Amino acid sequence: MVSVRNLMRIVFFLIGVIIPVNAFCYPSVESDAQLWKVGERQWTIQEEERYSRWVAENITEDFFIRHNIPVDCADVVYAIRWIYARIEHLPAAASTVDGQLIGHWSGNWGHLPTHQQWDKDRRFRAALMFILSRTSTRTLPLDTYPIRIAADSVQPGTVFFIAESHAGIVQDVVADGSTAHPIQTYEATMPARIQKLNHRNFISTRPESSFRSGLVKFRWPLKKDNGWQYLAMPEHPYYSEEQYSPTFNKGYIDYIEAVARRIDPKDYDPYEKVNRLLEVFIRQLKERIPVVLTGYDQCYAKQCPAGSYLWEIYSTPGRDEYIYVMISHIKEIIKKNHIKRKNALNKMDGIPLQIAPDQVITVEQAFQNAVWMSSDPEDTISNRWGLDKCSIIERRIKSAQETITFIRETYSQANPRLADRLIAVRQMIVNDMTEEKKKSSCADSVMIKN
Repeated sequence: MVSVRNLMRIVFFLIGVIIPVNAFCYPSVESDAQLWKVGERQWTIQEEERYSRWVAENITEDFFIRHNIPVDCADVVYAIRWIYARIEHLPAAASTVDGQLIGHWSGNWGHLPTHQQWDKDRRFRAALMFILSRTSTRTLPLDTYPIRIAADSVQPGTVFFIAESHAGIVQDVVADGSTAHPIQTYEATMPARIQKLNHRNFISTRPESSFRSGLVKFRWPLKKDNGWQYLAMPEHPYYSEEQYSPTFNKGYIDYIEAVARRIDPKDYDPYEKVNRLLEVFIRQLKERIPVVLTGYDQCYAKQCPAGSYLWEIYSTPGRDEYIYVMISHIKEIIKKNHIKRKNALNKMDGIPLQIAPDQVITVEQAFQNAVWMSSDPEDTISNRWGLDKCSIIERRIKSAQETITFIRETYSQANPRLADRLIAVRQMIVNDMTEEKKKSSCADSVMIKN
């Protein structure tokens, strides 16, 4: 018997390669009722390059908060592509979970008023909300194609997705050794809500060819005969299945390193690499100061519970995770290259951080305490900068346990495999924090602010 998973793989293969593209043919005659008109506009390599520049210049961590759009991980990549297409009057399409192909040509929202500005266009916003509710990581294989892994093809706006579970968008490509990975991403989490995007270094499992997961780009809708249809995957300019080759990772630790070396193959002097990472680390800390202070003013002694609008604005989980990953990468380079820690980190010596009007710490203290930084805007300034380790340990245990309960109640029946993966990560946090609590001799009676 063919499993559901394998059946889906067969369907994706047929849709992308064997079935003629005109099987998805929709009227090309433009009407006043459609979402927007494109005229003779079409996607080209030059348009993709302009899209990349637009993503790099316009997509910030608070983009969806500013525009009041609730998103989850897959929503981010669909929404950004559609918003740009709407701004530039380029073709756009999306496959829905129930087998429809919806595009800029749709007249279903023709009764709503339109507007020159996309964010004030009620017709477009209504259609976008519908599309986001009908797409997911399961529809991405229908709307995207795998690309070659190179600096000219992996650019801002490129999508990465892990089969059936997660997706994100490339926000920047940094080829100067100043980041833990040259590919920088923006990602959102579940469930869909108005939330900040998390800035992360690229991380992914090995892609699956049967789902065409991995690093991908959106397919181009084309006007042909009397209808709109997708260009066949192999005809796109960046198309390649090299990342699915069994030899793709040969000579590298894993897929993540293989991608990094193809994007930025330069071998950096370890001291130079550490110095560049420290420069970014110090800048991240300085940028964090006003964010924390504003969050403290708005939320301490007030109500900004996790998941609320104010919490989404003033919390810093993505920023703090990014800082922690940078520190881990710096330590890894020092250890791997047998560098004297004091010599490598002397760039931090004596640099003060005015974290509050009456409170100063050094960059070195932030480096040592970063793992204990609190992302909660309701917390004290001391906790926000990791100066009260025991309190943070208690908070992390409590938060992880609450998240485990939420995952069980929300996903255990609908998607048990995903639930097991998510719970395993949180349970590891509980175990690690419990062990650290014992090592640090933290009392069970440590008070934390609820």
